[in-house]
Amino acid sequence: MDEMPIGLAKGETLIDGVMATIHQRISARTLTPGAKLPSVRAFAKAMGVSTSTVVEAYERLAADGIIRARPGSGFYVCSPLAPLSLADIGPRLDRQIDPLWVSRQSLEAGADILKPGCGWLPPDWMPEAGLRRSLRALARADDATLTDYGTPLGLSALRQLLARRMGEYGIEASPDQIMLTESGTQAIDLLCRLLLEPGDTVLVDDPCYFNFHALLRAHRATIVSVPYTPTGPDVALFEQALAEHRPRLYITNSALHNPTGATLSPVTAHRLLKLAEQFGTTIVEDDIFADFEHQRAPRLAAFDGLNRVVHIGSFSKTLSASVRCGYIAAPSDWIDGLTDLKIATSFGGGHLSAELVLAVLKDGSYRKHMETLRTRLSRAMMETIRRLATLGVSPWLEPSAGMFVWCRLPDGADASAIARYALAQGIVLAPGNAFSLSRSASSFLRFNVAQSSDDLIYRVLADAMKSETVSPSAGMTA
Repeated sequence: MDEMPIGLAKGETLIDGVMATIHQRISARTLTPGAKLPSVRAFAKAMGVSTSTVVEAYERLAADGIIRARPGSGFYVCSPLAPLSLADIGPRLDRQIDPLWVSRQSLEAGADILKPGCGWLPPDWMPEAGLRRSLRALARADDATLTDYGTPLGLSALRQLLARRMGEYGIEASPDQIMLTESGTQAIDLLCRLLLEPGDTVLVDDPCYFNFHALLRAHRATIVSVPYTPTGPDVALFEQALAEHRPRLYITNSALHNPTGATLSPVTAHRLLKLAEQFGTTIVEDDIFADFEHQRAPRLAAFDGLNRVVHIGSFSKTLSASVRCGYIAAPSDWIDGLTDLKIATSFGGGHLSAELVLAVLKDGSYRKHMETLRTRLSRAMMETIRRLATLGVSPWLEPSAGMFVWCRLPDGADASAIARYALAQGIVLAPGNAFSLSRSASSFLRFNVAQSSDDLIYRVLADAMKSETVSPSAGMTA
């Protein structure tokens, strides 16, 4: 069991801290029933406490029935297998930068809460009229459409349409290589179930979409990160990580990277594919922001031909987060395995959601909606960057499109402290270290430009950066 010097919560004694560490390891399933604890002397040294502190902590845990002593052998975990606690996997974090906490704050926030840190568009930016029109048409559909499970692969007509849409990006995928899912997140979850065993290594960008971290922890993967640059991951460090860790998967956005807004360059794309082939790494290309682009960026799946790259997407960001519909495009010989996993975990597909997405895509309203949305987002991007600049907050780069701008705070201000201050004022922010596995983005915030128009956001940011509670700290380097 790897240990670290003890860290105490407010009001905790050293004994409490040792006990909390053991409880945390049991909750994270690092210690399972029957596992032997370190010796008193070894644990005391690792935690930086006295042996008497560890003896007392072990005795209290034994009295609580959490562990038991075996004379002449040591202490062993005897409690039942604990429910998995994702919050206890990895380092103990300030909850304002815990990826799960940021998501929960955004999802649970009421209408009176401002959410410049969330990852979706406001309701009035979505194609409400087209959705209502399609819902009225579906209300007249046959009984099976309204009540039956969908087929495991998903609605055939929608898969055919998706194959044509991917063809426009140079991705050759037959409808039989495409499986519908409830979301992009479910698509990644299914791929992790198919390809990973606990302990396998997965490579991610640093920074990257924070739910990648949470999902991979749920699969008990070992996560390794590579710094992201304006043209893609740092190729030299990417190669070094592949050689050292031999990751099973690399998960990334190739177009409109989340959170940075960067776009993968063709040169970097080719080098990544050569390295992935050399080291036997599969790439999962999350392309949920594709329709925000003004100009199409390179797609790894287009260069690769769905050989070593799996392509996923969804309509949560552009159509409706309430209508759950995503997809996976994968090598043909993976589809049966993915289909079995989908049946095992969610049984049939969402028939009604698929029919609704198909109707909106086919009637022309979606194309018009996206044309308007791209223009609206461009204006919001310029305005948000302008207003942030008056506070000394600068973009890491100016994205070519999309809803996110990744910003550096002035003088290395602490983003997590600003997030805490803002939350008390009814504003949910997304601090940089929620996205950074290496915790190297403490002076960064991600702003959703569609959610950043309210004057209060900028007043609170200005007040927060003047507050004595916001201390300087190191930031991410480009």
